[in-house]
Amino acid sequence: MAQLIDVPLVSATPHDCPENTPGSLWQRLTRGVRHFQARADWAEFAGPDWPDRILHVIVSDDLHEKQGRSTCRWVLERNPRRLSVYLKRHYRLPWLHGLLATVWPAGAWSPGMRERRNLLEAAAHGLPVPKVVAAGEWIGPRCRLQSFLAIEELVGMLPLHHAIPLAKKRLDPAEFCRWKQGLAAEMARLARLVHDRRTYHKDFYLCHFYVARDDTARLPATWRDRVFLIDLHRMRRHRWTWPIWLLKDLGGLLYSSADVDGVAPRDRLRFWRAYCRAQGRAWHERWWAWGVALKGAYYRRRNATRKDRSGASCSGGTS
Repeated sequence: MAQLIDVPLVSATPHDCPENTPGSLWQRLTRGVRHFQARADWAEFAGPDWPDRILHVIVSDDLHEKQGRSTCRWVLERNPRRLSVYLKRHYRLPWLHGLLATVWPAGAWSPGMRERRNLLEAAAHGLPVPKVVAAGEWIGPRCRLQSFLAIEELVGMLPLHHAIPLAKKRLDPAEFCRWKQGLAAEMARLARLVHDRRTYHKDFYLCHFYVARDDTARLPATWRDRVFLIDLHRMRRHRWTWPIWLLKDLGGLLYSSADVDGVAPRDRLRFWRAYCRAQGRAWHERWWAWGVALKGAYYRRRNATRKDRSGASCSGGTS
C-alpha cells in the first residue's frame, strides 16, 4: 500500500459563512463562522464537500458516544492509497465556551481546535504524538460551539496497559526486565519533555502511551521516539499552579499502573529515578515522591467502585 506524504496543514475552502476568518462580532452572533484546517490531500479522501458533512457522516467502526461527543475510526480509500483516522466530534459544548469563542475566536475554545494546537506544539517540541489530518470548529450563531478533529490512526500500536502484559508473555524474564527498564527511561524522558515547559497532560495514564505491537516481542535497540502520547485535549501550560498539575499527572500515572500485570514496584522506582535525573534521595525528591504516592492513593480510593469500559487501568474519571 502506498504511503501518504506528510504535508503541511493548509486552509480548507468552506463556503456559505466567512471562510477561516474571525468575522465580526455581529457575524459570529447572528450568522456564525466556521474555521477549518486540513492536510492538502484530505479532500481527496473525505470529498470536496467534507465541511458540510463531517459532523453528520455515519461511521460505526469503534464508535463511542458520550455527553454530546463521539469518537470513531474512519477508514478512507482512494486507490491505491488508504487513510485511517480517528475522528473526534463535539456536537454540544458548554454555552460559556461558545460565548468565549464568540468574543475571542482566536482562543481555541473548542476541544477540536485546542487539541490540534496541542498536538502541533507537542510535535514541534519533539514529543511523539499522532499526526493531525484535519480540524475545524463552528462558532455561533447565538454562542453555539461545535468542533471536530481527525488524527492519523497509530496503526499496529497498543496502549501500554495492554502492551506490558503481552510483552511479559512473549519475552523471557531477563529480557522483559531490560525491556521495562528502557521503556521506563523513555517514559520519564517524555514526562520531563512535557513538564519542563510547565505543561501538563491531565490524563497521564498508561492507556495514553502507545507502543508498536511488534515491540512487545523484542527488545528495541532504542526506545527513543518509539513511545507515543495521545489525548492531548486537556493539556495546558500552568506557570503558577504547576505543583497541583504535576502531582495530578504523576499521581495518575502511578494509579493507572497499579493493577497492570507485569508492572512491579521496581519499575516505578526506575521511572522515578529517571524522571528526577538522579540516583540520590535529596529531600525535595522524597517530598515529591510522598506527594505523588498520596495522589495515586487518592485516585485509587476514589475510583475503587468505578468500572471503566476500557479497563480499570485507564480511568478518565480522576481530577
